[in-house]
Amino acid sequence: MADFDAADALLDQVNQARANGTPLRVQGGNSKAFLGREVAGEVLDTRVHRGFVSYDPTELVVSVRAGTPLSELLATLDDAGQMLPCEPPSFGEGATVGGMIASGLSGPRRPWSGSVRDFVLGTRVITGHGQHLRFGGEVMKNVAGYDLSRLLAGSFGCLGVLTEVSLKVLPKPRQCLSIRLDIDCPRALTKLAEWGQQPLPISAACHDGNSLYLRLEGGEGSVTAAHQRLGGEPLDSTFWRDLNEHRLSFFDEGLPLWRLSLPNNLGPVELPGEQLIDWAGAQRWLKSDAEHIQIFAQELGGHATCFTHGASDQPFQPLAPTLMRYHRQLKAQFDPQRLFNPGRMYPEL
Repeated sequence: MADFDAADALLDQVNQARANGTPLRVQGGNSKAFLGREVAGEVLDTRVHRGFVSYDPTELVVSVRAGTPLSELLATLDDAGQMLPCEPPSFGEGATVGGMIASGLSGPRRPWSGSVRDFVLGTRVITGHGQHLRFGGEVMKNVAGYDLSRLLAGSFGCLGVLTEVSLKVLPKPRQCLSIRLDIDCPRALTKLAEWGQQPLPISAACHDGNSLYLRLEGGEGSVTAAHQRLGGEPLDSTFWRDLNEHRLSFFDEGLPLWRLSLPNNLGPVELPGEQLIDWAGAQRWLKSDAEHIQIFAQELGGHATCFTHGASDQPFQPLAPTLMRYHRQLKAQFDPQRLFNPGRMYPEL
């Protein structure tokens, strides 16, 4: 499909929904539809609004319309020797840039590089007031409205219709090497905590219950020196893509899949099911049909999200009353008629 600016058409659809009180199911490629609660409403498809607004590789900033395929953005950056360091997963060929921001999901590099919201410089958004507003800018020093843009990351389309986003990008590392070490989980977590205090070029760390997988990135000298120090068997780099896109055998259909975000210094934890450890221990994937997983995660100082559609009537971690009040106030400011993805995250929103 050719690039096309459909912002006026999207704004017209929002204003018609405002006039009729019609809820809108905001979506792009629908590749993240399994996340969150069911949404009833008229579909607002952002894929008609696509294409690059601006991209100057020397400035390390790209501005792109929300309906642009994520694969197209990543390929363009790759051709210029650049990348989105947060490694957002696609979970399908139809994933869009808007869906990437709305879901706020980051890949294996996240603890070392930052999350999706850390690379958002500015946005354009259609609000529930029928206004097409611009927040932030295209440089990190432009602070005005910056936090409002970051709020959209992980909001699952509940605050407005994202039409455009400006993102900070970085050069790809000069050298990349993946290795596998055959050490058990407790020792792996101990070593990762130790290595985290040292200048090692680690950019991904995962334990599958049998082996520790590491990715080393940086200059050729530092990667080679780290490999000589750590040892390990060289590994095909496709492992990280398969992990990020849930293509490893661990993610095969079966029990409900949960994502637990836990303190990174927690160490080994007995979980009620089969687990795969990512982010050097801060993210743990759990396959389980046990009850009260979110309570268990909260007691450990973290939170849990259900990644299997329909397996939980509360897929996102329940919020404390004070936090819920803030969320409801924010929703009321952006979307007073509750038009956008009502109930996607919580019934109250």
